[in-house]
Amino acid sequence: MTIDLDSSSTRWPLPDSASLTGQLISHFIDNVSTCDTQLGDAISGDISTVTRKCLEIGDGVTAGRNVSGQLRWFSAAAAGWARDGVPIDTVLRAFYEALRASVDVMCAPDAAYDRDALIDRLRMTMAISNLMSTTMITAYLREYRGVVSEHLTAARALTTALLTGRTTAPMARDYGITVADTYSVLALSIPGADHDRPLDTAIVVRRRLRRVLTALAQHRDDALAMLSIGGGTVLIPGDTTDDTRPDRLIEVLSRAARVDISATLITAATDDIPDAAQRAHELLDVVGRLGYAPRLYRFEDLALEYQLTRPGPGLTELGEQLTPLDPHPDLHRTLQVLIANDMNRRRTARILHIHANTVSYRLHRIADLTGLDATHAADMWQLKSAVIARAFTTAASSAITAVPVPQRR
Repeated sequence: MTIDLDSSSTRWPLPDSASLTGQLISHFIDNVSTCDTQLGDAISGDISTVTRKCLEIGDGVTAGRNVSGQLRWFSAAAAGWARDGVPIDTVLRAFYEALRASVDVMCAPDAAYDRDALIDRLRMTMAISNLMSTTMITAYLREYRGVVSEHLTAARALTTALLTGRTTAPMARDYGITVADTYSVLALSIPGADHDRPLDTAIVVRRRLRRVLTALAQHRDDALAMLSIGGGTVLIPGDTTDDTRPDRLIEVLSRAARVDISATLITAATDDIPDAAQRAHELLDVVGRLGYAPRLYRFEDLALEYQLTRPGPGLTELGEQLTPLDPHPDLHRTLQVLIANDMNRRRTARILHIHANTVSYRLHRIADLTGLDATHAADMWQLKSAVIARAFTTAASSAITAVPVPQRR
């Protein structure tokens, strides 16, 4: 590859190659590698070769020679840095530091240059910089995408194996991902797209999922996830039951999604992950059916609701206590929203777009019809249990209207 700038005046002689190589290596050691040990460790053995090849490219472009061979070597080196995990911003910083040092050496500060000569040298410097940076970035990103794709494929396969109870030590070694003894299993529910937005719903939810996955990788790069546009399962190594990191994670993911995400958490040994995931999603179903506020819930937060929703004659009998409300869906909805909001009448009124006095009136009507007064503690437990049971009674499920979930803007 050659670059023709249609100007013979751009071809100025370079300083002695060996001398310039030594100066650039010294500059690299003093100003770049000491500030970034990862870069220094990754290519320390190739510093002389990299520097010499860069100078050969610059000298070849200046002299109008074909530098394809040097560029192929440079491309392969950049791909190697991507495989070694050297951040691209670090590579670019080293490249431009070396370029700046080269310009400082080639353009002596005490030399006199006329305007045309300065423009020619600037044009040549930009041409060399563009050629080398384009070659490097293209090779780096191509290799990096391959590395990321391989990692995502391995992570997804390992996540599937963990969730189905088929993981093995050889499998984990093959994937290059360490399998922990204990995991925090999170079940996530991501609300759908906003129907008042002009963009197509499918586009909105796909973008939302990409933002969630990016935020998850940035916040917890050791997490394993199996997510779709509606939610899914996240596995976090270690027991996080007694700390607030999972709560912060859900807040981060909600900000990324721009909607409030609901999640449930169960901690389990690796071999018990399938059962834990099943239970976590059952808890998440409880949150959704009862219209609870979007946040992270642990098992102890929903122990009563979970137990009340287990199949059996007691579940049906509890649900039947609300049968008198079937002809009055507004009363049932008011009771459901009130319970979901910890008996806060003002908040319930705001959600239902009615006056707080209307909430009180409806509670009196509920007491008249069911014989259970929501203002009495014992009756309130009965009403709450009945609402929970009714939410899981298939025959009456159509009478329950979901509580609207506030969307982030």
